[in-house]
Amino acid sequence: MLGWEFPPFISGGLGTACYGLTKAMSKLGLEVTFVLPKAIPVDNSSTCVKMRTPADINYSKLGEKFDSELKNIKFKTIDSALKPYATAETYRSEIENMIRAKQKRGGVTGISAANDSDTNGHYSGDMYTEVHRYAASAVKLAMQEDFDVIHAHDWMTYPAGLAVAAVTGKPLVVHVHSTEFDRSGENVNQMIYNIERAGMHAADKVIAVSYLTKNIILSRYGVNGDKVEVVYNGIERNGNGLNLGKVEVRKDEKIVLFLGRITMQKGPEYFLGAAKKVLEVMDNVKFVMAGSGDMMRKSIELAAELGIGSKILFTGFLRGDEVQKVYERADLYVMPSVSEPFGIAPLEALNNDVPVLISKQSGVSEVLTHVLKADFWDVDEIANKIVAVLKYPPLQMTLKEHGNFEVRKLRWEDAAEKCKQIYLQLIEQPVGV
Repeated sequence: MLGWEFPPFISGGLGTACYGLTKAMSKLGLEVTFVLPKAIPVDNSSTCVKMRTPADINYSKLGEKFDSELKNIKFKTIDSALKPYATAETYRSEIENMIRAKQKRGGVTGISAANDSDTNGHYSGDMYTEVHRYAASAVKLAMQEDFDVIHAHDWMTYPAGLAVAAVTGKPLVVHVHSTEFDRSGENVNQMIYNIERAGMHAADKVIAVSYLTKNIILSRYGVNGDKVEVVYNGIERNGNGLNLGKVEVRKDEKIVLFLGRITMQKGPEYFLGAAKKVLEVMDNVKFVMAGSGDMMRKSIELAAELGIGSKILFTGFLRGDEVQKVYERADLYVMPSVSEPFGIAPLEALNNDVPVLISKQSGVSEVLTHVLKADFWDVDEIANKIVAVLKYPPLQMTLKEHGNFEVRKLRWEDAAEKCKQIYLQLIEQPVGV
């Protein structure tokens, strides 16, 4: 399995999904070798977790929870600057940090330095070359491992999946958690699109996280629908302690929560537009935006332009247990995503007894009925539904009770079982058939 991130080193929903899926696979008795780009600690980074740099991450050292729940999972890492939700610009910044970290450590350890003589242990100057360098390192690692199926998560790992499949002859499954159209709208990066398309067409099976995503795969990438399977994400019923957030508010204020990356895909401007309309009829409301992203500054400026800056709290990207406090205080969770392949955060909100309002343009809307829904662009409807929940306690209570009950049916065990059946189908038939 080729992934971008895994808890507790996590920056978004992909890590949460990989954790839930592999944990459930471990329970089913599947043995998974999970390959990750390795984060390099940098002293001047407030968000980086300081960690040792062995070739393998010893997750048992991070707590008994990982040792027991992931007993059939082993982790392999490759020194790489690749990280979830990166852009070419943020990659270049990351490269500079990693070079400084390498110099402090007197060189780099791990697969890339030990085996990748072509690069002499150096990271490439652009993200796309690094994706292929990562793929070359993954091939060298794969030659030392015994496995039946290759499972690659999202575009950065597709070239690695293709390369490993070509060398080993093993079947390839690519897992689409998000597409370039979700992230960038119609302003797609052609190179990323090409990588995604190549991965989907070469794969023996494509897993989509929703029918919304499957339809994009079919219509935008021209993939044969027969090889695309929908596997919905799940939720940890008792909470996994991997969420984010921190807020201080007055006890008499209602709290409307936005929790996620502050990017075009997540629709922060529509959240703020709706907030403006809500505050025109209600004053004792605070809107919390927990997260970070490339639209953070623009969102702060927009809040000021709308004259609601004092009512919007930007917490930034925070880690730790304090997310529980956010959910405990939240009266409503809102996800106005422009294009959301699935959306795990609404499940987490429901799991914490918080009513939910989601955009109709989200995959999770396919599986949830006891939630409020609106078109992402309809700020009037979003605002009206926010006001309804905040003003009418019976509605809020009904959404809480029914939503919490409904979310119980979305289990990672079911997602893992579906993946297992896909694996077995591929193993039992010749590759490419």
